[in-house]
Amino acid sequence: MKENVFLENKRKLSLKEYMNYNTNDRGNLGDQLPVAVYRLMEYSLREQLTEQLGEEEQVRIFRSAGFRAGAYFAENILDISLPLNAFIASLQSKMEEMKIGVLRIEKFDEETGKIMLTVSEDADCSGLPLLGETVCNYDEGFIAGILSTYTGKDYSAVEVDCWATGDRVCRFRVEPEEKR
Repeated sequence: MKENVFLENKRKLSLKEYMNYNTNDRGNLGDQLPVAVYRLMEYSLREQLTEQLGEEEQVRIFRSAGFRAGAYFAENILDISLPLNAFIASLQSKMEEMKIGVLRIEKFDEETGKIMLTVSEDADCSGLPLLGETVCNYDEGFIAGILSTYTGKDYSAVEVDCWATGDRVCRFRVEPEEKR
């Protein structure tokens, strides 16, 4: 088969380049996507990765991908030069506008940088049946990526409550990682 001349200089795209799309290219369908379509992609990837690599590796990959997305989100969609309160308000507004979820800060310790926050109505798990485990590993990475990018410090986020554990919000313990 003959080589395609239009692909001669092809290169791998970065996340930023994939995200640089023309919204008019979906002239009939627009830029909105039903939660069911998002979950179809997320949970089919979750199942495939778990089958091939095991659950521990699937969780690690989802957290890492979420972190990458969170860093991109902070750098390209948010204003990371804002003071903390304005930044959080902007993050809350943008998450709701983009239908990611409703973010609330429950506790914030200025001295340690530790945060307890909730995300309700999230695309990942709101409405799931009781599974007995948290499932929002991508969100853990997403939150950590946003805060790491904003603060310049390494943050981690761990989901402690989830729809899938019987709660009606996802609650995350977020804190700076200790230096080793």
